[in-house]
Amino acid sequence: MTIPEWVKPGVWGAIGGAVAAMIIGFVWGGWVTGGTAGKMETASAETAIVQAFTPLCVTKAEQQPEQLPALKEESRYKRDDFVIEAGWVNNVSEKYRDEVAKACASIVVEGMTTD
Repeated sequence: MTIPEWVKPGVWGAIGGAVAAMIIGFVWGGWVTGGTAGKMETASAETAIVQAFTPLCVTKAEQQPEQLPALKEESRYKRDDFVIEAGWVNNVSEKYRDEVAKACASIVVEGMTTD
C-alpha cells in the first residue's frame, strides 16, 4: 500500500502539534503526572490533618495557663517538644504529632499577650 505524498505533511503536523501541546501543557498549563498528583494529594491530606488537630491542642494549652509562660520562654526550636511533653497532642497519631505540636506552639505563643 502506498501512502500519497500529500498525507506526510499532515501526519508530521499532527505529531508536531501533539508534542507542542504536551510541552505547553506540562510547562505552562499545570499538567502533572500521576505520581506528582499522588504526592500533592498526600501533602494536602497531611495539611488538613494538622489544621484539624491544632485547635484541639490550643484548647488544651488554654486549660493549663500555668504552662504558657514556660512555653513562651522555651527556645523556638524546642517548643514542639514542650507541647508534646505537656500532653497537649496525646490524641494525635505519632505520624502527625510533631507537625501538630509545631503549629500549636506557634499559635499559642503568637496569641499570648505581652505583659
